[in-house]
Amino acid sequence: MYKPFFIKNLPKAVKLFLGVFLVMLSIGYFTGLAFVAQTEASSPQGIGENYNGNEDQEDPQVLKFKKSSREMLTIIHTHVLSISMIFFITGILLWGTEVSVLWKKILSIEPFISVLVTFGGIYLIWMGYMWVSYLVLISGILMTLSYIAAVIFIFNDLLRKPSSS
Repeated sequence: MYKPFFIKNLPKAVKLFLGVFLVMLSIGYFTGLAFVAQTEASSPQGIGENYNGNEDQEDPQVLKFKKSSREMLTIIHTHVLSISMIFFITGILLWGTEVSVLWKKILSIEPFISVLVTFGGIYLIWMGYMWVSYLVLISGILMTLSYIAAVIFIFNDLLRKPSSS
């Protein structure tokens, strides 16, 4: 008979390992967001300037140049792979919590949609479709909210006492 896997029933040492891993993963995730804020790519105009440059503006505060196709492929490739792995791991851990199946589905699938929209949108912005920057901004926010919610649910179960069986 199938016995469900629950994080709360893991040994304390494994829970500690997972907790430390999630802390380190979160430091990396939020450091990336801090970098986005530093590059002023947290507004629709800033997103466009980050990939298409601003050399056409008079006296910009920081001069930025349009990214080459090689730079764009590198950015998209590395981010899609690494962020997908982040959400794959958090998704697996989320499925080991006692959160409802609906929330598990939403929080384990939505981030992959957001990764596709965000980085596909960044490519479209680079191609000149500036209106997509609004979609990129919204999908990036949804991706981050999904990450935060998943980590909170996982930590909640890491802190719970095992079931007595």
